[in-house]
Amino acid sequence: MPADRESCELLRAIVRRPADAAAQRIDRLAGNVRDWDSLLGLAREHRVLPMLFLRLADMGPAVPPAVQERLRAAYHRNLFHNLANAAELIGLLKAFDQDAIPAMPFKGVVLGASIYGDLTTRAAGDLDLLIHYRHLVRATAILLERGYELKTPVRADGTPVHDYEYHFERQADGMVIELRWRLSLQKFRRNLGMDWVWPRRRIAMLAGAEVPNLGPEITLLVLCMHGSRHAWSRLIWICDVAQLLASFPGLDWKEVSQEAKRVGLWRTLALGLLLAHRVADAAVPQAVLRCLESDATANSLARHIQENLFDAPGRLPMCRIPYNIQLLGFYDLVRLPLSLDLWRPNERDRAALHLPQSLDAFYYLVRPVRILRDRSAR
Repeated sequence: MPADRESCELLRAIVRRPADAAAQRIDRLAGNVRDWDSLLGLAREHRVLPMLFLRLADMGPAVPPAVQERLRAAYHRNLFHNLANAAELIGLLKAFDQDAIPAMPFKGVVLGASIYGDLTTRAAGDLDLLIHYRHLVRATAILLERGYELKTPVRADGTPVHDYEYHFERQADGMVIELRWRLSLQKFRRNLGMDWVWPRRRIAMLAGAEVPNLGPEITLLVLCMHGSRHAWSRLIWICDVAQLLASFPGLDWKEVSQEAKRVGLWRTLALGLLLAHRVADAAVPQAVLRCLESDATANSLARHIQENLFDAPGRLPMCRIPYNIQLLGFYDLVRLPLSLDLWRPNERDRAALHLPQSLDAFYYLVRPVRILRDRSAR
């Protein structure tokens, strides 16, 4: 069912930069909302409920009291969840440090603290940590000691089925941790892991504690990589890019551009910046913007995502070249056909067609058909 026009316009308004300039428009749009249930549902889907509460808090009679109460309750739930996440992350980083395991938190509460300035504005889910692969066994042991269970399937030799992350859950409090040793999912790309982010690290303040944090240039690339991986299906991911640019006006654009080209993320970066500029009015330097807009593919993808953001989030464009392939840089395109990573069957292929284990080899035939059908190249 298509999202109603009033809800879409209001959600676009609350993420626009600068925030102060949109106050009158938000007040007017709030007065036009007819279906508050639809608005709250859409805000929840796009992970902007806390932001919606903060932007509507002083709107007076435009927002019904019952709606204000629902927003306030959602805001407080997110606050308590984020505080619990922050406390767990601080404790976990200390445990890793005592065992000489460098760990880099990314996204989640650290992102909220570093670019939004507090733990209340941004909704956060699980905890994401990046480590060296050589520390995986020791890090896993620490998590098991803290009551977590490993949910990721492992092979008979103990190696992970997923070659980039372990998923842990703790039943006692519902805490979830994604422990990763690579940020890029494709093996044919450069190994974007701790060797990439740790030398550029900065310090962020999280609930009164100092924690390692990605530098703003690397954070921008990671945000664009994450949003593009999920076809920018949530408004909060576009808002994150816009907020980063607002929080770091002195961003080194030369470094961002050179690094994006070096690691094969130029079009991924272009897509994220175009969306942040068009959807959230993010301030992108004119010279950079002209360069981005000269990329016809990035322009086309941004237009498609923007048009489908609320009515069909995550819908991939229907074209001959799969979406993920369109995002690749030149050298990755050259290396792609030679990569076993492209042709190796995964859980998506097995979900598309259920075969007995004795016919597992036939998934190598299923995979190219499935890729062409869903146009994701994943």
